[in-house]
Amino acid sequence: MTKTPGTGRVQPVEPKADKASVRRHNLSLVLRTVHAAGETTRAAVAARVGLTRAAVSSLVEQLMENGFLVESGKTFSGLAGRPGTVLKAADTGPAGLGVEVNVDYVSACVVDLAGAQRVRLTESVDNRAAGPAEVLERAAGLAARALEEAAGHGLRPAGARLALPGLVSAGTVHQAPNLGWNRVAADRLFADALTARRPGRPELPVASDNEANAAALAELWFGAAGEARTFLHVTGEIGVGGAIVVNGELLRGAHGFAGEIGHMVVSPQGRRCRCGSYGCLEQYAGQAALLRAAGLAPASDPYDGQGWAAVPEPGGTGTADGPPGSAGPRQDDGGGTAGPAGVDELARRVDAGEARAVAAVEEAGTMLGLALSGAVNLVDPEAVVLGGIYPRLMSRLGPAVEAELGRRVVSGLWTPSAGRLRAASASADAARGAAAVVLREVLADPLSYAA
Repeated sequence: MTKTPGTGRVQPVEPKADKASVRRHNLSLVLRTVHAAGETTRAAVAARVGLTRAAVSSLVEQLMENGFLVESGKTFSGLAGRPGTVLKAADTGPAGLGVEVNVDYVSACVVDLAGAQRVRLTESVDNRAAGPAEVLERAAGLAARALEEAAGHGLRPAGARLALPGLVSAGTVHQAPNLGWNRVAADRLFADALTARRPGRPELPVASDNEANAAALAELWFGAAGEARTFLHVTGEIGVGGAIVVNGELLRGAHGFAGEIGHMVVSPQGRRCRCGSYGCLEQYAGQAALLRAAGLAPASDPYDGQGWAAVPEPGGTGTADGPPGSAGPRQDDGGGTAGPAGVDELARRVDAGEARAVAAVEEAGTMLGLALSGAVNLVDPEAVVLGGIYPRLMSRLGPAVEAELGRRVVSGLWTPSAGRLRAASASADAARGAAAVVLREVLADPLSYAA
């Protein structure tokens, strides 16, 4: 303990790091450096991190022995000295499992330490027709199949990360209006179901996050964000999800719920939203709203006016139908009936110039631009990235969004020629982002995941 000069207050002093802690840190440093470079040499790593070549060689040998690094077989000749053998992250060994549960599909993705997607399984299914336990059991079954396939590639899971719609924190979905979930202990339900499907295997650590956050991280690490480190990411699905990345980090807010752009009000006296409010963006720019406006789904919505803000009693697992004890499974709202086929048809009609489809997409773009202009004025991002179904509709959606942003962003810096509105990369989605979060944990402390 030491005293702060002039105050008399005693301040704690952190204990000096021992040799084991220093080495653990340096193992992570070397592994992260190789991972970021893709391929590099021991000498280049030493120059990058400021350690001696001998120290780096010792650390590399330990990482190779534990299956984190391999030599690629290539050599690199620098300006002086012997040619160096090129290192890269192993494509076997530790892997991340990401599982996205959305309203009308479930997707599982396994990513290796180099960041490459090795396994992808997706099932189209209306998850509103079942309770949370059944949906997460279904997701666990898909995940178990993905892990079996990954094992054939020599990969072993280091953990699992769920990407879920709605307000998610501390392993719980506090509210997911489009699924009707309230206070669902998602991590526990999924972990139990996955463990039951993998008898004799160690239980995997499971964590969860909002699906829009996971998609934004995938975009940051693998996708269309490019050099942008501060951007807004908006995903169009049955609902509309959003995430904010500032200086390469997610902006989560005080309670972890930042980014809910789908429930920004764009028409105060407008349509009733499933969240209980009126005029939310997703009632105009979500998949269900788009398909209805284009005449590809029934005009009525059985969920309108119901709202799903009710909270079950503490300790409950919640239901897909509001609080425990409520009625049985709800019927489809018309957005999921058409599902992916409906989106395909909408895109086809838009490309063909069909008037009603074009009008629906342009109205959605106007409302999306209206909401985004407020967010852009507030955050001042380098870019806005549109994901989910939006990239397929960009020919008509993009100009409508750009028009509102150009009209409403007060800095005057938003112009179509600036290229700040971008379509998300097809290879960067929530499941891959979730899997990559697991790998970041491995990179941060590889010894904890050694074979």
